[in-house]
Amino acid sequence: MAKEFKLSAERLEELKKELTYLKTVREKEVADLIKEARSFGDLSENSEYDEAKNEQGKLYSRIAELENILANCVVIEEHADDPNTVRMGSRITVKDVVTGEEETYQVVGSQEADPMNGRISEESPFGKALLGKAIGEIAVVEAPAGNIEYEVVAIQR
Repeated sequence: MAKEFKLSAERLEELKKELTYLKTVREKEVADLIKEARSFGDLSENSEYDEAKNEQGKLYSRIAELENILANCVVIEEHADDPNTVRMGSRITVKDVVTGEEETYQVVGSQEADPMNGRISEESPFGKALLGKAIGEIAVVEAPAGNIEYEVVAIQR
């Protein structure tokens, strides 16, 4: 069975736009590069042709990847029924129990994860530990340096 990709509605639209761009504009650009490189003569020693074919391979690989994601994606829905627990799409503020340092994150699908910008995957150890927690509860995250405890301070949708 194919892997299921969890995406926000915004990310789904971004991927659809990227796929459209790659299939229309970029594919034509790469085809033109190959056509131009062929005109240089002998293909066996033509580095421009080799580079253009490599670019074409990368392009088709990305198109196939996007088509797979779009065919197997699930859009994250907002859950109005229980706004007091951490779910996909929640923006949460957590406090490190030891240091008292607070951080804010958004729990997203693996395709949207960007920890440096506060977007953590629900598949990551940190994301898994937080899912289902309510305000005031402690999430224990297993890390190489040992377990780290975070208290859920706030949850926003």
